[in-house]
Amino acid sequence: MHPKDISINDYDYVLPEEKIAFFPLEGRDQSKLLIYKNDEIKEDIYLNVANYLPAKSFLVFNDTKVINARILFTKLTGGVIEIFCLEPYEAVNDYTIVLQKKKSVRWKCMIGGAGKWKQKYLEKKIIIDNDEVILKAQLVEKLSDAYVVELSWEPGEYSFAEIIERAGTTPLPPYIKREAGESDAERYQTVYSKYEGSVAAPTAGLHFTQKIFSSLKEKNIDTGFVTLHVGAGTFKPVKSETMEGHEMHAEWIDVSATFIEQLIQNIHHGIFCVGTTSVRTVESLYWMGVKAMLYPNATMEELEIKQWEVYENDMVNNSCSAKEALKSLLTFLRKKKQEDFLQEHK
Repeated sequence: MHPKDISINDYDYVLPEEKIAFFPLEGRDQSKLLIYKNDEIKEDIYLNVANYLPAKSFLVFNDTKVINARILFTKLTGGVIEIFCLEPYEAVNDYTIVLQKKKSVRWKCMIGGAGKWKQKYLEKKIIIDNDEVILKAQLVEKLSDAYVVELSWEPGEYSFAEIIERAGTTPLPPYIKREAGESDAERYQTVYSKYEGSVAAPTAGLHFTQKIFSSLKEKNIDTGFVTLHVGAGTFKPVKSETMEGHEMHAEWIDVSATFIEQLIQNIHHGIFCVGTTSVRTVESLYWMGVKAMLYPNATMEELEIKQWEVYENDMVNNSCSAKEALKSLLTFLRKKKQEDFLQEHK
């Protein structure tokens, strides 16, 4: 079966609300760990995850950091409009640059109560370093699946990272039906989060602690880090009957040449990805390597993986070993004299 023909009905199941934990356990590493081995299912806790991994294997983590993407504005009439910042409106190769912008930015956003937004500007007062800052939001354009919103602030000396840190709140998933609290600023981040840009956490990594990393080290299990910023696609419901009708949003990844070298060195030791964002990144690196072999003179942008591209004849007929593909990608980077691979992919 072609993935385009997968029916959404095959993935429909009942999830009672009482089975959803609205608050995390006090200890991250005390969360339940489901083990499937030799046709047997059992439970343990995350603290013991190293016991189930081969010695000298390699774990891949996503070190993205969640931004306070949810901003609430109060209208002049007293009503509230929620602006959820999804991603920069203009394509960028480096989220750091966008977050360091001053005075104003334009982002693609979801808007709660958009039909009630009648005034030109929404305003919100915030305090940064004892300075009063006025944040304004202006609706610029309606897109098919989102809105373009211009956010501007005075004084304009502060970066957007500083603005959203003070003005926004933690963007808890829609199935966590409660308001974000102070503790969520810490608990809805992995302990190794580093680079700001996600609007949702890579949740599989939330259970890892320094104790677990110590236990991995004791077993000679190495670790590597990629950055994939979780964007708008994670909130987009599947409305079509089959996957063919569902368009995936692009996601921004940052992978170093050093990490690709680590993958090559550990192929025969066993590579384990923590969560789907790490899986998607590593799989995309493979297919980008295949494209680099097919089109050695391609630009960085031309290596971008389109939604169904890997299932088409050119890619399928020219697939190769993981080692060959990764070496091809590494050669491509060195030819371009780049140490990092920054790219959007679907």
